[in-house]
Amino acid sequence: MATTAPHTAFQPAPSALARPLALARWLEAVAGLVVLIVLVGGITRLTESGLSITHWSVVTGILPPLNDAAWLAEYELYKQTGEFKFESGPAGMDLAKFKFIYFWEWFHRILGRVIGLAFLLPMVWFWVKKTIPKGYKPRLLAMFALICGQGALGWYMVNSGVGTDLTDVSHFRLSAHLLTALFLLGGLVWTARDLRNLPSNPDALPAKLTTPSAIVAGVLFIQLLLGAWVAGLNAGHAAYDWPLMNGRLVPEVSFEGGFFATLTNDPFLLHFLHRWWAWIAVAALIYLARRVRKTDRAASIAVHSAFGFMVILGIATVMSGVELWIAAAHQLTGALLVASTAWAMHSDGKVKLSA
Repeated sequence: MATTAPHTAFQPAPSALARPLALARWLEAVAGLVVLIVLVGGITRLTESGLSITHWSVVTGILPPLNDAAWLAEYELYKQTGEFKFESGPAGMDLAKFKFIYFWEWFHRILGRVIGLAFLLPMVWFWVKKTIPKGYKPRLLAMFALICGQGALGWYMVNSGVGTDLTDVSHFRLSAHLLTALFLLGGLVWTARDLRNLPSNPDALPAKLTTPSAIVAGVLFIQLLLGAWVAGLNAGHAAYDWPLMNGRLVPEVSFEGGFFATLTNDPFLLHFLHRWWAWIAVAALIYLARRVRKTDRAASIAVHSAFGFMVILGIATVMSGVELWIAAAHQLTGALLVASTAWAMHSDGKVKLSA
């Protein structure tokens, strides 16, 4: 009787058959930490904390200043930044307020180190024990490279505002830092879903990215990019009314500096685009959620819930004058939206593969 040769690229090793679930749970835990660091990163940006630590110390930076002399030394370094000279200093930044913003940047950096270790150490353990299914090692190494790249991008971002007269970091570098974290989050969720298929079907192939899902991801990417630029330019403060902007449906925008420069730097235009592209993103997400509703109802509900809260919190952020905790919740929900979208996209690819 003729037999069909099994697919070999992702076929699990015999010793790995009982462990995919453990790997999936580990990746889901790391994904939870990534969601947390996105939240803390949002608070760091909203509290203008990003430039409070002006140097990069991978090892010694683990501990915050432990005495008054150390705090004063850090405070003096911060006073050299353009943010202190032209913005926070004149606004009354004293040592007590400096300690508050320092905490959020320090906590953000510590979480980055925790995520690196939470990924690296278990990966090495699973690798040594030979419990990683065949074909998944390159993917795990790629995600660890993304984690390392996040640290480099974080410093690259902070460096854009240190030693200059700029009062903020580059919004382009900030968007690269944030979007890389969200891409990592999607990869963690997707790989965990692949691994969860293996215990019941050791020959299960990884889900494929379908064309409809890729289009939805592209639409969502634009919205996330616009949101990152809005955050980086403090463009949320461009208007506090909704659906109008300062009493107008379309804000006054001058393109005298050039179309591209205005498109990527004008806070009023970016705020406007972020508001209204959101509805295009909602339509795309509804399509994706309905596409997987019959085969993965939980993923469909997760997508609907995430974008629903996202829209409500976005409007509330504007109308509250960018209240810290509402804006932070908006960014947190954005990370959850990425995770739920990756989940639904994976389900769409899995169904397509088995069809």
